[in-house]
Amino acid sequence: MPAITLLSETDLRACVALDLDSIACVEHAFCALATEAVEMPPILRLDIHERNGEVDVKTAYLPSLESFAIKVSPGFFDNPKIGLPSLSGMMMLLSAHTGVLEALLLDNGYLTSVRTAAAGAVAARWLAREDARRAAIIGAGEQARLQLQALCLVRPIESATIWAPSPARARACAEEMSVRLGIEVRPVASIDEAVAAADVVVTTTPSREPLIQAAHLRPGMHITAMGSDAEHKNEIAPAALVAASRYVCDRIAQASLLGELHHALDAGLVDASAQIAELGQIIAGQALGRASAQEVTICDLTGTGAQDTAIANLAHARALSSGRGTTFRS
Repeated sequence: MPAITLLSETDLRACVALDLDSIACVEHAFCALATEAVEMPPILRLDIHERNGEVDVKTAYLPSLESFAIKVSPGFFDNPKIGLPSLSGMMMLLSAHTGVLEALLLDNGYLTSVRTAAAGAVAARWLAREDARRAAIIGAGEQARLQLQALCLVRPIESATIWAPSPARARACAEEMSVRLGIEVRPVASIDEAVAAADVVVTTTPSREPLIQAAHLRPGMHITAMGSDAEHKNEIAPAALVAASRYVCDRIAQASLLGELHHALDAGLVDASAQIAELGQIIAGQALGRASAQEVTICDLTGTGAQDTAIANLAHARALSSGRGTTFRS
């Protein structure tokens, strides 16, 4: 049998960072969804209610890549009570030609965190105003930090506000990111205050109740919503979604079941036959992105298997070129 490479989280952190290369990698995945014969089945989710846990399985075949990934992503949200992280997981990389296993990427969710933040940067690159300088981040966890970091790579962000249900966490996040990015980042007491002057808003929470309302929308604002990846999660009020000048999603089939679009459809504010652009179509020039500086744009990101396959290929290629990982034969 061919050799299999085992890559630890330490190996993968050394190979892949949240940088312009990873953003380009994820941008390719979005574009592939619009221009290639991508095979991407629906997300498989296992709910373990009595343990407050869920497991998502995502995969996709991209014809332009030599391998495809299958990602297993558990989230057990009571784990911090026993000293364990909420999220973990791994990716399997298999040859797209033979189906033979090529690598096990034991990333504990690291690659998912990177590709999710990179997706936010791609959304901002194609939909936010080029002169966007003020950001608002809703949430104060790891993804809130990474989303702000990624945003600063594609837009000239000079200041940011942070709101989270826990003022202490918002304060800690703001202090850390101010030092890390060298910009003014301040915690605020309300969502109203957070978004009042924002050019770009990124929502990063598992909220079950809408946080962004139609009244929060301002001319020229862009919103990236990445927290809603299950039917019960909802960060953008349906009325806000339809009040925007332009709504874009990563994959219509997913967003209509799991994303912010799902709630607008259920509320009867969006018709199931409505023409909706996917981000990949905008990147490929098949659909219109931001048309003016005054438009309000919303991008609904539910996370795709295409992104997982793309980032896994990048990580594997870099690991091989740098000699990282443990090689064995089954």
